[in-house]
Amino acid sequence: MSDSILLSREGGLARVTFNRPAYLNAMDFEMGRRWRDVAHELTSDDSVGAVILDAAGPAFCAGGDVIAMATSEAGGADVTETAHIIHDGIRTFALSDKPIVAAVQGAVAGGGLGLMLTADYIVASESAKFVSKYANIGLTPDLGVSTLLPAAIGQRRALALLLQDRTIDAATALDWGLVSEIVPPAEVADRARAVAEFWLANATAAFGEAKRLVRVGADRAFETNLHDEAATIGARFDTDESRARVAAFAAASAKRSS
Repeated sequence: MSDSILLSREGGLARVTFNRPAYLNAMDFEMGRRWRDVAHELTSDDSVGAVILDAAGPAFCAGGDVIAMATSEAGGADVTETAHIIHDGIRTFALSDKPIVAAVQGAVAGGGLGLMLTADYIVASESAKFVSKYANIGLTPDLGVSTLLPAAIGQRRALALLLQDRTIDAATALDWGLVSEIVPPAEVADRARAVAEFWLANATAAFGEAKRLVRVGADRAFETNLHDEAATIGARFDTDESRARVAAFAAASAKRSS
């Protein structure tokens, strides 16, 4: 079992931890395969209700391991194959019904932006930094960055990051919509866990389906999305959990109006 990405479970909560701190958690070929396998394992597990994505060491993720690429005998075809493998994991997580919260500290660079944006809610340290760096080494965006980044912050701001040697701080990332909230460094882990526990303590399946609808909706026709929304809310209404919550809401509303 590889230790490049650690996987742990506690009840309905799963934790996925990037674990190459000496390399700023940059993904090498083996770590990419581990990422894909973990994504498929967790998204197919009905006992998992929420996922925390975090990282060991001072940085969240520096993207692809450029040093490993440079010092191996790999060619462009190998890089493409690895990108496809990592993309499989990103797509599997992003389009699943498992809500994911990322706990982000330190630097996030290159493909690390795409891996971070796989999460649906991002808690970042006030000291976190975000940068592209692709063009600095003559490469182009991967790991979902060309799609997930403009979806999060808009095309102009995405291009400002990708076409300039620019680093943005946590406050700017929050203002741009790159992250959901920022907290002091010592509070990142606890706040991310609190977000996940909120999902688990409430209508977990409904949160997961809401995430799925938003994620898949961007790539489909509006009519298809409307059909999915109607089918999903109907299916949820027939669950015991939803019926109990709807009845409680109706009773509380009647009491307030009486």
